[in-house]
Amino acid sequence: MQELEKKLNYTFRDPALLSEALSHSSYANEHRAAGLNSNERLEFLGDSVLGFVTAEFLFVQHPDLPEGDLTRIRAALVCEQSLYEVARKLDLGSYLKLGRGEEAGGGRKRTSILADATEAVFAAVYLDGGIGAASALIHRLLLDAEKEEAVEERRRDYKTALQELVQRQAGQELSYRMAGEQGPDHAKTFSAEVLLNGAVVGSGSGHSKKEAEQAAARAALAALGET
Repeated sequence: MQELEKKLNYTFRDPALLSEALSHSSYANEHRAAGLNSNERLEFLGDSVLGFVTAEFLFVQHPDLPEGDLTRIRAALVCEQSLYEVARKLDLGSYLKLGRGEEAGGGRKRTSILADATEAVFAAVYLDGGIGAASALIHRLLLDAEKEEAVEERRRDYKTALQELVQRQAGQELSYRMAGEQGPDHAKTFSAEVLLNGAVVGSGSGHSKKEAEQAAARAALAALGET
């Protein structure tokens, strides 16, 4: 716990909150007799704390952006993948308390479990130190300028951009196909190719089929001189 507190740059007055934030439901179920709580309630609260802090940040940072753009940027900043990246940065998986089945199934590396635990940690800091402490942590881990630029890049819809480019000329046919997948079920990497009139013009990979297709479309745009 002390090692993780150093990474968080926050010392808990009530260490039990951090312990609960790291307790997966599978662990709590196996220790039901001890009356242990899982991190699900903290995750629920952390989602709201994260949403508020991020909304306030974007409202101040972008005074000219309309509501729709602010909503899209916030969604990208607080998405599961962003939270998973924070968890990896903290090596949060090594601190999780998992049940035997979840442990055997690779739960320490599962994207959804790590993302949920990140939100639970945000809530634990909020309950222990207030909104100021939670905001400072969220800003440091998620809302710095470099991170926002990365999110802006991620939320670009390369498939739509490629489709619009191809449609400038009549008779062009655009299609996608999966080229393969590798890795265990909880951490698969998918590969995709985009074809223009039957010829491969771009390929890419990602943690989902949608992400792989976006990466392939981006590569195609670059090959066609559009990025």
